[in-house]
Amino acid sequence: MYARGGDGVDVRFVPCSVDDAIETADDCVDQLLDDGWGSADVCLLTTGHRHPVQVERTDFHDQDGYWGTWWDDDVFYGHVLGCKGLERRVVVLCLNEDGSRDRARERLYVGMSRATDVLVVVGDPEAVRRVAGEDVARRLGVS
Repeated sequence: MYARGGDGVDVRFVPCSVDDAIETADDCVDQLLDDGWGSADVCLLTTGHRHPVQVERTDFHDQDGYWGTWWDDDVFYGHVLGCKGLERRVVVLCLNEDGSRDRARERLYVGMSRATDVLVVVGDPEAVRRVAGEDVARRLGVS
């Protein structure tokens, strides 16, 4: 993975452990909503296990009903591998895995490319370096 340079979306990196990633990502969503973003503009994507809200919505609605929530006026919760081709103005990418799983690089890339305005990446800095490389990590603001 490499960064091509140029202009892109506003990117923020929020460091945390893998174990704290979902809670930290939830806090980021709350902050974005407090900052004035509409809930329909925001999407939280995980790279590891599904977010509890996604699990709840899938259990309640079944798969078709769950995907119908994409169009609701609410924050969407999904997994990166299910969101290829879908975009939201603001994406909180929750790196809730250590990057050692198959397709880790693909998961990171897909998640980073879903935002049109603001991308907030939440996760372990070392996992980002391991998966994406030092140049991409630096451009994400990983220190």
